[in-house]
Amino acid sequence: MNRINQLFQKKQSNVLSIYFCAGHPTLDSTVHTIQTLEANGVDMIEVGIPFSDPMADGPVIQDAATKALRNGMSLRLLFSQLADIRQSVHIPLILMGYMNPIYHYGYDEFFKTCSCIGIDGVIIPDLPFADYLNEVKPIADQYDLRVIMLITPETSEERIRFIDQHTDGFIYMVSSAATTGTQKEFDAAKQAYFNRINQMNLTHPRMIGFGISNRQTYQTSIANASGAIIGSQFVRLLEELNDPEAAIRQLRTLIGLPQVK
Repeated sequence: MNRINQLFQKKQSNVLSIYFCAGHPTLDSTVHTIQTLEANGVDMIEVGIPFSDPMADGPVIQDAATKALRNGMSLRLLFSQLADIRQSVHIPLILMGYMNPIYHYGYDEFFKTCSCIGIDGVIIPDLPFADYLNEVKPIADQYDLRVIMLITPETSEERIRFIDQHTDGFIYMVSSAATTGTQKEFDAAKQAYFNRINQMNLTHPRMIGFGISNRQTYQTSIANASGAIIGSQFVRLLEELNDPEAAIRQLRTLIGLPQVK
């Protein structure tokens, strides 16, 4: 069974997923960051494929992607670095990237390589749903990869139910229609959005992402979904501290989680 499905069968709440950009802060830091996150209690990891025009990302992740590209990171190099990752890491791993580098790599070769090295799912924010159904899903299904789709406060109920019906793994519930970044709190409008989705009784688990940076936003997220996805806050700490161990420990303190001993 796919590791993403295994995770949500075993753990229905308080799932912690962390995003960071491959090749940041250094070209060769990716594997060590993944290993460190697992050792510090992270349940799932999203590894960003750096891209020159990351339209869904805010300034913190854009800056990390720019530095990663300058460091020399590429999709082909990332696959090479992750070739032996399953010898040391056991939690679900997701690649998050934009269509351009994946399309040029070739859908079949991309998903085949993901499967060979032990990647469990992908998130492609600019993948049109029609292209997903007609071109990407058949290939991903062949290699037992989960393609995670995003919903926002502007996504219609009809589209949300269609996504719930035609995807697997989990639904990425974007907290707002804005780009990624940290927020001090989730306001009444976001809570109304969370409530609306809660009342839909969807089939698949949901993870809330974008804007989670402190105890309030983290607690609100885990109260309204299976867990939280934290990106910008961790990437910022990783940039400042240049040490994934220090960054994840500081993040756990910020969101009110005890340290892993």
